[in-house]
Amino acid sequence: MDVKCLRMNTGEEVIFTCIEETEEYIEVENALAAIPNGQSIGFAPWSTIVKNGETIKVPKSYVVYVAEPQPEVAENYQKLFSKISTPSKKLIL
Repeated sequence: MDVKCLRMNTGEEVIFTCIEETEEYIEVENALAAIPNGQSIGFAPWSTIVKNGETIKVPKSYVVYVAEPQPEVAENYQKLFSKISTPSKKLIL
């Protein structure tokens, strides 16, 4: 699962699974928008009316940047969309 973050020119920050990236667009799946929530950040579906499992091709002309998410954010995202449940990487002492 290739998890990335992007910032739209509208100011939205989105975490997603990258399906394909070309010179014209980025094809995304399972996109979630970051919602500031006081001292933390929550996530909500980025496009609530798109059919489940459908991919979206985002033209690069609307994208400010694409970056790697923080490791703990990527891990939580993967747990949300993975068909297999995996334990956290943190060790209990």
